[in-house]
Amino acid sequence: MMARALMGLVASLLAGSSVQAAPFEETVLPVPTAPGVAVQPYVRIAAGQLAFTHVRLIDGTGAAPREDMTLILNGTRIAAVQPSTAAIPQGVTVLDLSGRTVLPGFVGMHDHMYYIGRPDLDAQGHSELPLVVPQMTFTSPRLYLSAGVTTLRTTGSVEPYTDLNLKRQIDAGTLPGPHMDVTGPYLEGANSPFIQMHQLRDAEDARRTVAFWADQGVTSFKAYMNITQAELGAAIAEVHRRGLKINGHLCAVTYPEAATLGIDNLEHGFFVNTQSDPGKQPDRCSEGTGTPTLAGMKPGSPEAAGLIALLIEHHIALTSTLPVFEQSMPARSPLQPRVMEVMTPEAREAYLYARNARVLRANPTFETAYSNELGLERQFVAAGGLLLAGPDPTGNGGVVPGFGDQREVELLVDAGFTPVEAIRIATLNGATYLGLAHRIGTLAPGKDADLIVVKGDPATRIADIERIEITFKDGVGYDSAKLIPSVRGRYGEY
Repeated sequence: MMARALMGLVASLLAGSSVQAAPFEETVLPVPTAPGVAVQPYVRIAAGQLAFTHVRLIDGTGAAPREDMTLILNGTRIAAVQPSTAAIPQGVTVLDLSGRTVLPGFVGMHDHMYYIGRPDLDAQGHSELPLVVPQMTFTSPRLYLSAGVTTLRTTGSVEPYTDLNLKRQIDAGTLPGPHMDVTGPYLEGANSPFIQMHQLRDAEDARRTVAFWADQGVTSFKAYMNITQAELGAAIAEVHRRGLKINGHLCAVTYPEAATLGIDNLEHGFFVNTQSDPGKQPDRCSEGTGTPTLAGMKPGSPEAAGLIALLIEHHIALTSTLPVFEQSMPARSPLQPRVMEVMTPEAREAYLYARNARVLRANPTFETAYSNELGLERQFVAAGGLLLAGPDPTGNGGVVPGFGDQREVELLVDAGFTPVEAIRIATLNGATYLGLAHRIGTLAPGKDADLIVVKGDPATRIADIERIEITFKDGVGYDSAKLIPSVRGRYGEY
């Protein structure tokens, strides 16, 4: 009865007057603007007629790398991909990139612009309320760009006006950063732990919230943990009426319920599906927040096959965010000096407190859940599902913008994907979900010149994905060695 009533609500909302779809492509990938005065110090190579010779090419399709290739750029677009023995047109500047690999820019599909702060956190894990979420408007875009992210989805905003204004300044060449699909404020229900989030009152409030922020210019939406089925159904109807997409980090609503309602994308892989959690009540987040369900859902089991078939039948994508869950595995995530160096002393201390505490608290149920997640992601892809990639950089200092996107690719390889498959998930799959695969996500003539120059060979040593030297966005090459020092010691502050 509840399901029929909810679908009736969705149908009635969809029956309203149609709204013209927002020009999503033109908004996310606007006409390129030359870097302004404040951006120029981070430009290593200006846009122009360029030929990168003797490179290893990973094109993003999942195909095997091609050795000793030449990639020719004509300003903001890729003009040609050819063997290095082929002739190069006159007037083209030639750059010998021997020993380098060129691949598409990452399309980060869970890339926030904020940091979660826990006031007065101590070594025992105690902190004071309220939980706060400071915006990282300066550091995050630079870190993403330096690490190879050329397009991202914010996947939940705490300061949506800030994110919208940031995007406009990046697009205008005033600030450095990636292309942005700006997600609206969290569509959250009652009892949220986040003091900065609006808590929806009912389905009509959900619809109005979506309508307001779509009018402000956001290009995607995210449902959050405590949203109810009625609120989610109303939000989905309004989002789709606007020609946009909605993602969900759910808990009160299960994956099968969200699939029936028509959600487009589920965040965090299978981690937050609560359908089999003990004591789960309709429209209420369970105590286990999905871990018991995942720990009991073995890859290859009838339960897993049934859920995956349901998701694929409803054309629902999944976003893998393995780095944020790796942090809950005692001593599993690497302690990287480069990550520690960009953080403030306070953020670094908080991270190390949390990291040390996890070493003392083994959680076999979570470890089983993590192992199952790896297998379920492989099973989902093998069945034809669209898997996306993002790190979810929030308040855990082990997951930092950009560096976390690289770590996600490494963890996809740990999960059993080949390096070129993992790179495809982090590039072409995101572009496909966004409807932008004709512009970005692969390296081919006519595509946008959004690409990464990596020292080494990530196809045989995936850790080389961290050795990014230049990120090209719209044909402009940005210098990682200049962007990263500009934020050193500041992530967690601004």
